[in-house]
Amino acid sequence: MSLYSALYAGVSGLGAQSSAMAGVADNITNINTIGYKGVSTEFRTLVTSGGLSSSYSAGGVAAAPQALISKQGLIQASSSQTDLAIDGAGFFVVRTGTGADSDVAFTRAGAFKPDVQGFLRNTSGYYLQGWRLDAAGNFTDTGLDSLQAVRVSDLTGSASPTSQLRLRANLQSDAAVLAGPYTAGDLATGTVTPQFQRSFDIYDAQGSAHRISMGFVKTAPNEWQAEIFAVPATDVTATDGLLASGTVKFNPDGSLDLAGSSAALFADLTPTWTNGAGAQPIDLQLGTDGKLDGLIQFSGPSAIISSSVDGGVLGNLASIEVDETGVVSAIFDDGTSRKVFQLPVATFLNPDGLTRLNGNAFALSSASGAVAINPPGALGSGMISSSSLEGSNVDLASEFTSMIRFQRAYSASSKIITTVDDMLQELSNLKR
Repeated sequence: MSLYSALYAGVSGLGAQSSAMAGVADNITNINTIGYKGVSTEFRTLVTSGGLSSSYSAGGVAAAPQALISKQGLIQASSSQTDLAIDGAGFFVVRTGTGADSDVAFTRAGAFKPDVQGFLRNTSGYYLQGWRLDAAGNFTDTGLDSLQAVRVSDLTGSASPTSQLRLRANLQSDAAVLAGPYTAGDLATGTVTPQFQRSFDIYDAQGSAHRISMGFVKTAPNEWQAEIFAVPATDVTATDGLLASGTVKFNPDGSLDLAGSSAALFADLTPTWTNGAGAQPIDLQLGTDGKLDGLIQFSGPSAIISSSVDGGVLGNLASIEVDETGVVSAIFDDGTSRKVFQLPVATFLNPDGLTRLNGNAFALSSASGAVAINPPGALGSGMISSSSLEGSNVDLASEFTSMIRFQRAYSASSKIITTVDDMLQELSNLKR
């Protein structure tokens, strides 16, 4: 009988509107949840018979919740440097624990804070994952298996070998030309007195300081002989402590003639320390061909304009910085910094198909497609915003409007049941 189908349709309406109201309740209660992704409830018909006849059998309605995971919330400023947000598509990769065997999840909730062991963990207990950077700032990407829990506190007290020496200096153009002969190594041994010499402290892999000197002597117009040597010479295994030597030439305008200079003076320097400590190849940044950004030659006195050397024993961790490309740097109380992790961004063909997890996280599903792990900004993935948090993507006004709609629809569905009940009562009264 069609009356009974109408009764069941009213019951399905109560269930569908109840489910829709549950979605509204979840959205409103999570209005202040960081990175929360709301749910929009749509409805689909239930049909008992595809064709129309003299009598109609009602099928009813069913709720069809739609996840709004791909909809971005408003990015808000935060006072914590480890609070992170993704501006664009993608998710942070997290695990339920610090071990590689812990379950992988994905989240937009970037309220990360160091725990008691120094691991970055968000308020739901998920640990942020990243690629560990080597001393040269490179990482190996073999997918999820190569990711580690981000931790920078273990660097405190460790050593960082010197990997870069930058020098900008002027060599006096009207200096006297060396009168006597010159042989490579004469500056290191003191046989020839340098017309200009400066020393730098560099560090081995154990954090020990070693002094090297750069000496220059003019041998012709626009031409100097230069040597790089250890002081004392016994710090290295090279003869007389000589690490590199050669010719430095300048163009008529005082800029560096790199093509005419000896390549050995501008190549990476790798000392072999006699104390057995390891060494990082040192990138000598002494200038660019035809530019005034390194060694130059003008009439002023020979002098250093600027110089910088990295490396040393790392002090106590002062802060953590994350740039927009996802590079995590540790800042120490002595002013030094070190890049330690590269954060990835995970993207999906259909992020709205991800499976929801407790703690505002998501897991892979057959509807989401495979995960792609890339650095921020690569292949459509978003950029990282530090000292920022993504708010909930729920619109409170829309939710209250939906609440009114669903409440009225629920009331109307209940009227169907009471009306059908009255009709059935009338049908029962026919026998009297």
